[in-house]
Amino acid sequence: MSHAQHHNAPVEVRESVACMCDHGDTCSSFAPGHALHLIQARMASATPSDWADAIVEAADARSGFVIVRTLDDAEPIALWNGTGAASTLTPGTPVSLHERYHVLAVGRERFNVLRG
Repeated sequence: MSHAQHHNAPVEVRESVACMCDHGDTCSSFAPGHALHLIQARMASATPSDWADAIVEAADARSGFVIVRTLDDAEPIALWNGTGAASTLTPGTPVSLHERYHVLAVGRERFNVLRG
């Protein structure tokens, strides 16, 4: 005896996904500017020649933006991070930037950044 197959129609998504760092919790996304992925950190560590030393010109903890200037570049670089990089930095702080893998190094701490 055969039974009619019932297919469920796809459900329309009505809400957008929000990263938890938007709500003050631990970041749940590995998109640029959010949590640093282990592979991203390892790739940056495996390519030491791509790091550029820089100095922080400005940091705004409310917006998450950090402005840095590399030692060999005249143009400032705007970076965004939603996991707290801006709250740990002050103007004049030395940092390193790995532009290929979007990593900002502050001492031993690493942040995933979005170039803005």
